[in-house]
Amino acid sequence: MRTLFITILSFCFINNTYTQAVDLGSWNIVNLKYNFDDKWSAFGETQLRSLKFYNNFHYYEYKAGINYKAHKHVRLTLGAGSYQTYKEGGNFILPKNNDEFRVWPQVILFQSIGKLNIEQRYRAELRFTSNGYRNRFRYRFGVSYPFGKVKKDYEPFLISINNEIFFTNKEPYFERNRLLLSLNYKTSKATTIQIGYLKQFDYKINDEVGRDFLQLGCYVELFRKHASNKSTDGESKDN
Repeated sequence: MRTLFITILSFCFINNTYTQAVDLGSWNIVNLKYNFDDKWSAFGETQLRSLKFYNNFHYYEYKAGINYKAHKHVRLTLGAGSYQTYKEGGNFILPKNNDEFRVWPQVILFQSIGKLNIEQRYRAELRFTSNGYRNRFRYRFGVSYPFGKVKKDYEPFLISINNEIFFTNKEPYFERNRLLLSLNYKTSKATTIQIGYLKQFDYKINDEVGRDFLQLGCYVELFRKHASNKSTDGESKDN
């Protein structure tokens, strides 16, 4: 905990200096996952974002879904949720840029090279927006590395980096690029705290805004008594 506290203080000091030069927004995540057994799990998540540092809140979402571990290296997901984007310039300014309901099937492939974990995520989004129906496709590649003194059967720290591209089936095809560098700390078997820096670039779309963000997340993972209680600290956190 002392190491985590020092890390957060250092990050906040760097962030205070950095925000003098750029508009650093906030990206906040709360995620709850419940494992029914070794193969099936369900999750719920909410996010809140701002274009300045905890000011000019312009976006929130809530979503839920179910996961199926088809193989030790393959996980299938079906999710759905509500995604709300407001205009820039203040907190939740109307009218909205976008009011959206979204359904998304997803496939994640996992590999390990020693302690290094490699992840590839493929997601298709069926988007029912206030501006009409849209398709979108996302591909994320990430690597992560767990470290620290082993507690029971898991290492408390995880550093990860991933990059995700967004594209559609209509011109100009490419929509967005999202890069995330994060540090996770497992405060217990069930709870993980995440702090990260996210860089997002958008190309001519109006339902989100490209910006630099400080990302803070809290992830809680619960296990049914019959589940194996095997830690998933080698997996990157979804957002």
